Amino acid sequence: MKKDLISMDDLTLDEIKIYLEVARRIEAMPLPERLRVLPGKIMASLFFEPSTRTRLSFESAMHRLGGSVIGFADQGATSVSKGETLSDTIQTIENYVDIIVMRHPGEGTARRAAELTDLPVINAGDGSNQHPTQTLLDLYTIEKDLGRIEGITMAFVGDLKYSRTVHSLVRALMKFNVTEFYLVAPEALRLPGYFMMNDQPGRYRFIETESLEEAIAKCDILYMTRIQRERFPDLLEYEKVKDSYVLSHSMLASAKADLRVLHPLPRVNEISTDVDHTRFAGYFPQTRNGVIMRQAILSMHLGGRI
Repeated sequence: MKKDLISMDDLTLDEIKIYLEVARRIEAMPLPERLRVLPGKIMASLFFEPSTRTRLSFESAMHRLGGSVIGFADQGATSVSKGETLSDTIQTIENYVDIIVMRHPGEGTARRAAELTDLPVINAGDGSNQHPTQTLLDLYTIEKDLGRIEGITMAFVGDLKYSRTVHSLVRALMKFNVTEFYLVAPEALRLPGYFMMNDQPGRYRFIETESLEEAIAKCDILYMTRIQRERFPDLLEYEKVKDSYVLSHSMLASAKADLRVLHPLPRVNEISTDVDHTRFAGYFPQTRNGVIMRQAILSMHLGGRI
């Protein structure tokens, strides 16, 4: 097991499957037993960027394993606002905790933090680069919902240019022999071309389309994403694309019977609430799986007894 979890590119298929297996074991454990997995361990929750689900699910996961949490959710309340460097922050906090979970708007900051400390560092999102823990919980959700990952057809919708969630998940799915991807995005937010490059030309099909209906009819997983206002330096450009794709219940009439709609959340208006109570909606169970997978991640990187 690698010390840190920074990028899905660092993991082999077998290593990813170990995370999934540990998550299954933890979900099967009685809650009182989980509280004995990491007693006395302390997690640093360092969120330099806003978060609801990732931060709270990590903190919930640690508490439910018998550990505790210190940290911050607003860098304005820390010495960073006084000019403290990332290096000084990490080298100070490593004296207080056993593991560091960090979100930061700068790409590559999680890897830099991992180089600064001997403690395990978990990347909870670095800019528009990577979000490996979201990818692991998404894979766990897909496997639970469909009974498989290999060979499914995926559709990604919305912000494919800046979404670190999409970037991580595409790379991981390719390792699982997922070869057909529908990419539904306005031209300004298409998936960067280098994500489609690989050493097996012709093996993977990336079908770029602006038709959400076409993707719905073909896919097993419809992965919706928010158009991220915070990634746009020009708000006028954001206004042009923010409502490009809005999924409603009526649009799912042509969907496969076992299709699941996932979303890393938060949503703005890209999924109508009339989808929420249909058999297709998987995004709220997805958040519940986030606690389970993050329990698996923490226990594996801290040597917890499962």
